[in-house]
Order: sequence, then C-alpha cells, then structure tokens
Amino acid sequence: MGYRVNAKDITTNYTQTLAEFTANLKYEDIPEDVRERAKHLAMQTIGVALGTKRMKLSNDAIAIGKSCGVGEPEATLWVDGSKVSMSSAVFTNSTLADALDWEDCAWTGHPSAGVIPVSWAAAEGFHCSGKELITAIVAAYEVYTRIAMVVQPPEDEDVFKGWGLTSWQVFAGVAPAARLMGLTPDQINQAFGFGVLCCPVQSNLHHITMSDAYHYEHGFRAKDGILAALTAKAGVENYMDCFDDTYSFDYHMTREPKRDWYTKELGSRWLTKEVLVKHWPANMWLQTPIELVHNITTKNGIKPEDIEEIVLDPPTLGRMFFDPAGFNSLTQAQFSGPYMIAMYLLNPVPGPNWFDLSMLRDPKVLELAAKVKPGKSSPDIINLCFKGFQRGEFPMKTVTITTKDGKTYSESMDCHPGHPRNMMSHEEFCDRFRIEAAPTLDADKIEKAIEALSHLEDCEDVAELGWIFSE
Repeated sequence: MGYRVNAKDITTNYTQTLAEFTANLKYEDIPEDVRERAKHLAMQTIGVALGTKRMKLSNDAIAIGKSCGVGEPEATLWVDGSKVSMSSAVFTNSTLADALDWEDCAWTGHPSAGVIPVSWAAAEGFHCSGKELITAIVAAYEVYTRIAMVVQPPEDEDVFKGWGLTSWQVFAGVAPAARLMGLTPDQINQAFGFGVLCCPVQSNLHHITMSDAYHYEHGFRAKDGILAALTAKAGVENYMDCFDDTYSFDYHMTREPKRDWYTKELGSRWLTKEVLVKHWPANMWLQTPIELVHNITTKNGIKPEDIEEIVLDPPTLGRMFFDPAGFNSLTQAQFSGPYMIAMYLLNPVPGPNWFDLSMLRDPKVLELAAKVKPGKSSPDIINLCFKGFQRGEFPMKTVTITTKDGKTYSESMDCHPGHPRNMMSHEEFCDRFRIEAAPTLDADKIEKAIEALSHLEDCEDVAELGWIFSE
C-alpha cells in the first residue's frame, strides 16, 4: 500500500504530510487553549443539533437514519437517542448540525457540521477516549481548513462559479474518521484520495433554489467521509497522493489553486482557533445585524410594536431578500436579514420556533420584516467579505432603529460575539448550550451534559455518553 505507478511525476508531498499530521498528532502537543476551543466547538454543534427537535427536517433526517441504519448499532442518533451504524448516524447528525444554520463558520464553510458528528460517531463506534476525540477534532479542523483554502476562488472570480462549500466538506469527515479508526499515514493518504473521489463538482444549486436540501448536503458529505476512511482501512493499490497530482483535485476546483495552503504553518498556527461560532441561528453575515438589534432594543426597552423602521447599513448583497407573500424555505429565511431580525424581535429566545413552517408566512413576521431596509451605502459583496475574514477582518455594520414616536437609536459593530476576535467565554458557551438544547433536554440533563462536555478529557469511552442525546 503506498506504491504509486507514476511516483516519479510527483514533486511535492502535501498529501503525505497531511496524513502524517492526522495520524501522529498527540493530545499533549495541542496547546491547552486549542483543546478548550475544540470542546466548545463540540458543545456548540451538539447543542444546535439538539435544538432541532420537532422540526420537520429533523424528523425526516432521523427517519432516514433509522431506515438505512443497518448493521451493528455503533453510534447514537442525536435528538432521538437510537443506535444505528456509524455511517447512518453521521448522515442524520450532520444534517441536524446544519439545520438551524447555528453551528460555526470557518474561512471556508461549516466544518463542525462534519467534524463533530463524524468524530463523535467514530469515537463511539471504536470506543475511543475523550482525549482521542479532542485530538481528532483538532486534527480535522487543521486539515480541512487548509485543503479548503487551496481551492478558494480568486477575488476577481464570480463567487457562484467557485464557492462550492459542500464540495470540500467531505474532508471534514475523512480526517477525524481516519484518525479515530487508527489508520496509518499511508492509509490516511488513501482516505484523502477517496475523499477526492466523493468530492462533487462544485454546485451552487442550493443558492439558486434556496432549498432546504442544502442542510442534507452536509449529511451526505459526512457519510462519504466515514465510508472513505473505512474503504482506505480495507486498502487498495495505487491510490496515493491525491493533493500532489495536479489533475486529481485542485485543478478542477479553481483556476488559481493556492497549493502552499495544504501544509502552510501546519502544527504551528492553529486554525481551530480562527473559526467563527454563531451566536444566533442565521447566516454568518447576519450575526452582527441581529446582535445590534438585540443590543439596541434591550438597552432602550424597545418593543416590536414601537418600531417604525430599521435600517441596516451597509447591507450585504443577497442577504436582504424579502417578499411580502412570505418565504419558501428555512434556508431562504435563514439568509434573509429582514426575516431574521423580525423573528428575533418577536421571539428573543432563539430555537426551532424561529423556523416553524407557519412562521414563514405569518402576517406579524412579514409586517415587521417589511420595516427592515437597506442603508444607502454600497452593499458588501460576500466573496470579498470572506477574503476579509481570512485576513482577520469583518464587515462593520450600523443598525439604526426609528420608533413611532420619532426617536432614533443607532449602534455599530464589526466582530460580534463568537467572532475569533471576540470569542465567547466558557460560561457564554454554556449559556448558549442551555438555550440550544432546551427543545430536547430538561434543565437537569442539560447541566449534566454541560459538565460532561466541559470535561471530555476525563471520559474513558465516548460510547458511555450516549445518554446526552435523548430526552
């Protein structure tokens, strides 16, 4: 295994370097703050998945997981608590992790929707310890982000031609699965190759249709990640070095691959710490506007019925959609500043109630959403915003609320709570978990889950934590 027919044509060792990093990373070598962030990312992802209870999408994903969950009962279906095969568990759990659009956002997508469900299912299935789970999470974030950064579209390229988030999402599953299955570096090298095999042609069909199928895409990629690692564990011949052969992967993803990113600062710069965690269940570019509305209305005692107009300046292109007739999908609503701000004002405690299908055409929601207007500044462009995020920047937003009595209130902010430059504290993560998990767990169980997730390093067998995921 490891033999390659045309090895003489390969002049780099990106794939093997990533494979060796994945296989050889030690818990003790990970800085303590990075290990803590990994636990917080797990807590956040599990919390937002538990928050999907009673949603149609959640019920459907759980039913699918049960229907195709043949084989040994290796891993737990979150929310439901049933045991199914690892591949079925990650399909369901990754879908749930993305359903509320409340997880994380890296420079490159939503790694936690793959990393955390796959890491957890593999740790359950192979009876790994909490320390092994944390190590796999960190390895996966470091590897996934670098692979994805290689194929980011150039700044002058149309984002709809080169922003296939769920194309490279598969590697968020391949890396932790391979690590927790105990694959050798050569086997992990092959697992990456199977990841490339399962990496779909970049598609923005979800942007075009705004269909909730987008959330299922994360489930498909996570399941592929598990299968890629299992197939590599079985082993095949001549399937090595996918990131080193120019025509295997990045050549097909972008006209200007940045190949130095494969191993850039690997092991010295911890990209796990540079991930944004969402404070609200909404698209990442709506986090700051919602936070500003929260701050202004809370400080000044403003109620929905007091509001005459809300102005967001500058708006973000593609994030101000509003139709007086209502919204056609959860995804369309999650990407709409008017809808999300209206839902916050009417229901300040976030959860699945924000996305009950009846809310998408509710007259009170639409009446309030119609009051949210774009400012006069030129709109922020999404792909340029991502380029800024990669440089540590974030768009400055100003929200101005005018009340019916003629008073005006205005605040500005760039890095909202959960941004890497304004990260939530441990207690703030715990508070978010309490809100997120409330639809599934009672208050006592939530506190027990927080204690277990806060001290994952003390767990000897992750399979013993299956009790967290059901009422």
